[in-house]
Amino acid sequence: MAADSPARRPGDPRRPNRPGILKPLRRKPKTLTEEPALLDASSGGGTGLAATGRSPGDRSDRGGRRSGSGAPATTDEEAALAGADAEALAVDTETLRRAREIAAQLAVPRPRRDRTARRGRGEVVSVPYLGGSDDIDMDRTLEQLTEHPVPEDEDIVVRERVTTTRSVVLLVDLSGSMRGERARTAAATVGALGAELFRDNLAVVAFWSDAAVLSHLGQHVAPERLVEQMLRTPARGLTNVAFPLQVARRELARVPAREARAVLLSDCVHNAGPDPRPFAAKLPRLDVLLDTSGEQDPYLARDLARLGRGRVRQVRGYRDVAPALSEFFSG
Repeated sequence: MAADSPARRPGDPRRPNRPGILKPLRRKPKTLTEEPALLDASSGGGTGLAATGRSPGDRSDRGGRRSGSGAPATTDEEAALAGADAEALAVDTETLRRAREIAAQLAVPRPRRDRTARRGRGEVVSVPYLGGSDDIDMDRTLEQLTEHPVPEDEDIVVRERVTTTRSVVLLVDLSGSMRGERARTAAATVGALGAELFRDNLAVVAFWSDAAVLSHLGQHVAPERLVEQMLRTPARGLTNVAFPLQVARRELARVPAREARAVLLSDCVHNAGPDPRPFAAKLPRLDVLLDTSGEQDPYLARDLARLGRGRVRQVRGYRDVAPALSEFFSG
């Protein structure tokens, strides 16, 4: 199967996919001797991230944790703002332009409404009567009675508030191999998806050997601020793909599976930490944007999407992002 071909989506997304027997990874990743750190930059008032006190790799006071497990570990470090130099500000203007261009080309349909949607909040819609609302939609009900002269309860149409929001966790690779144009594409993707999903719940996690949460589900951070946070989080270190998948699972733990998904933007050159494929199988859905503008691992990308009941698409530059995302959300 080609790296940019859709992967099949076997099974029910409410049940974890069983990875079965997996072939060894083509690259042997470095074994971690310390827990990866999870930084939180989502609640600060500024637009950058730099750890103060200890560096993310300094975990000398974290006694009692099992070394090298790859499990999410929070840190008590505070997120401080990283100063932006003139070059970063120049990149910001161009990246914001790219984000707007991607957003203008996105065609992400609204989630389908159905009888099992959560009711009691959200937008007002007309739905079949299930014993709750008494606000009858007379026009729609009369249409139903024309077709069914002897009506059932479900032929009565009422107005209710129904939640039809998605919950999406965007996982963005900011390891050392994603510097330069790759980082700009990543930042533009974050801004575009933030603008497109403004009515939904979007979480953004940047990762390398550690990870940083730029926004949690339900926070609704402005797209421009997400772009600034991305640009001021320097690309560095090794690539631990397993860790952000674990973080995504925790973010989505309380979300109904049919409303939840993760999107991974990476070259998938996993070179640190445990095999990420079993963690992909535990997500409701995982789609992969594979950056092919440099070194890449299409075999791992394909496995992650297959086990995550999603699709994989290649992106060589920011112009490839909109068609790929549109396809992910269309089915």
